[in-house]
Amino acid sequence: MEGNGIEHRTVRANGINIHLAEKGEGPIILFLHGFPEFWYSWRHQLHAFASLGYRAVAPDLRGYGDSDAPADVNSYTCFHVVGDLIGVLDAMGADKVFVVGHDWGAMIGWYLCLFRPDRVKALINLCVGFSPKDATNKPPVETLRTFYGDEYYMCRFQEPGAIENEFAEIGNDKVLKYFLTSLPASPFYLPRGKALREQLDVPITLPSWLSEDELKCYVTQYEKTGFTGGLNYYRNFDISWELTAPWTGSKVEVPSKFIVGELDVTYNTPGIGESMNFDVMKKHVPLLEDVVVMKGVGHFVQKEKANEVNRLIHDFFRKF
Repeated sequence: MEGNGIEHRTVRANGINIHLAEKGEGPIILFLHGFPEFWYSWRHQLHAFASLGYRAVAPDLRGYGDSDAPADVNSYTCFHVVGDLIGVLDAMGADKVFVVGHDWGAMIGWYLCLFRPDRVKALINLCVGFSPKDATNKPPVETLRTFYGDEYYMCRFQEPGAIENEFAEIGNDKVLKYFLTSLPASPFYLPRGKALREQLDVPITLPSWLSEDELKCYVTQYEKTGFTGGLNYYRNFDISWELTAPWTGSKVEVPSKFIVGELDVTYNTPGIGESMNFDVMKKHVPLLEDVVVMKGVGHFVQKEKANEVNRLIHDFFRKF
């Protein structure tokens, strides 16, 4: 899978094995993937930033790819995952690194900077903005259920095993093809029963940025691991919210930049998209330099517009 100088190894971090894909020598950039992905989603960035003089490192987060997937559903809080990353940095002998996160990787990137700003030189996050802990907040899943109902995708992911069984009946290939190419530019729902099959089991022409061979890499990986590890992040969303009470009112004090696609599913979800406004985010991320909204681009910006995203990342990190 994707050779061209990408090296693979496993490190012991926070009591589990974490798989790393890496390329290049120089200052470290840690690339954090989201759902339903694994290190492979950063393949374009690994090659590009190695050629620019960086050591580009993309771990499989816990529960994904070739990293360990603890069986306990409660082992996927933000503290577990940030703990893994600190272990990865220690295993690499890295004091401070650049960080790029996408989707859940972006959320973990925000948490990493909130908990351990001493380990991050600068941050670029894609598609998921910073959600500050506020004394007036309610648990996020509870809030989403109130606004969007039980068929909102995050709500559908909450019951362990349920959505996995539905995905298995439809087929991993069809589920992944849909998630990677067809997320709406609006709130995302997963209906139950026959309606879910009709939504996911539709003919899809792959976009220019995702080939059949690339899609096969995702399918092959998820045939081995299943979806449970990644879904457990959603199942700990409210728990992580509760556990971060000590950080109520805290700000992210790390130089940051934010990139989102104009057609991104979260950017077009009322109540979430507004938080990605520069002035709103700047209140909670005071060292935020810019919010870039990429025209005509959806959720997977680092693949859809790899060259443009790489340029934005490089232009920002070269300042430090």
